[in-house]
Amino acid sequence: MTKDKVLEELLASKAVAVIRMTDAAKLAMVAAALREGGVTALEITMSLPGAVEIIRTMARDKGPGVLVGAGTVLDAGTAADVIAAGADFVVSPITDRDMIMACREADVLVVPGAFTPTEIVAAWRAGADIVKVFPATSLGAQFFRDLRGPLPHIRLMPTGGVTLENAREFLEAGACCVGIGTALLDKKIIDADDWEALASRARRLVGSLRGL
Repeated sequence: MTKDKVLEELLASKAVAVIRMTDAAKLAMVAAALREGGVTALEITMSLPGAVEIIRTMARDKGPGVLVGAGTVLDAGTAADVIAAGADFVVSPITDRDMIMACREADVLVVPGAFTPTEIVAAWRAGADIVKVFPATSLGAQFFRDLRGPLPHIRLMPTGGVTLENAREFLEAGACCVGIGTALLDKKIIDADDWEALASRARRLVGSLRGL
């Protein structure tokens, strides 16, 4: 899939599920429940044991319209590893220029992290396709409204503090999509293997973003 197509599908999906788990054995069921609920962009963080091989397997077996990305990528070497494994996109909580360059050279969509307006512009100028604004819980939706005036050309993805209740507000404020982790991936639901409940939460999220 080309980078432009990945960007198109990511913007259409509006939400990226940030999967940060310690139980890799349940990941396939988590991913299936999210897809059933309509969340098709899945970010596997490097904190997950065996993350690169998990991405390789998921990228190989993914269904039509599903995007498998890598998260918490901090350097160019890790970026190269996940790209070789088949990651559709690469996300980081920081802006590392070498990591961004590795993604651009491979023509893979890259989403580095930033916090302040200066950092956001620096990430964009370094080659970001989308800038992850993290942690968004410290900023709120109004921050994104304020940025749209001077920086309307920069695509922003708030992550950290996004919930089922406020995801739509972030998009209405000018974000292009949201990254959502624990608010969607409820630990008690996953521990109980209640995949229908997880799919229901995904449907609730997707429904809240409909029409944007």
